[in-house]
Amino acid sequence: MIPFEYSLLLSAILFAIGCVGVLVRRNVIVLLMCIELMLNGVNLSFVAIADKLDSAEGLIYVFFVMTVAAAEAAVGLAIVVNLFRHRDSVYADEINLLKG
Repeated sequence: MIPFEYSLLLSAILFAIGCVGVLVRRNVIVLLMCIELMLNGVNLSFVAIADKLDSAEGLIYVFFVMTVAAAEAAVGLAIVVNLFRHRDSVYADEINLLKG
């Protein structure tokens, strides 16, 4: 059995790596992967806390977070493909479609 503190430490590390990736990287695909990494860190903490408290509420939250992550991946990838068709680039710095 994995100790509770190790699970929370691993989830914090995953979330921190995702945050650093979002702040440092400019490739939109890598940004989406870092957001997924952050969501997985949150899911791990929900599962660890649900196991510690012997509750099913955390697992219900995990289901909803996984649903949001799947929708984010599908919509985000569609946006990236569309941007690549128009701009021939997937870098966030070069995307200025909404500027007036």
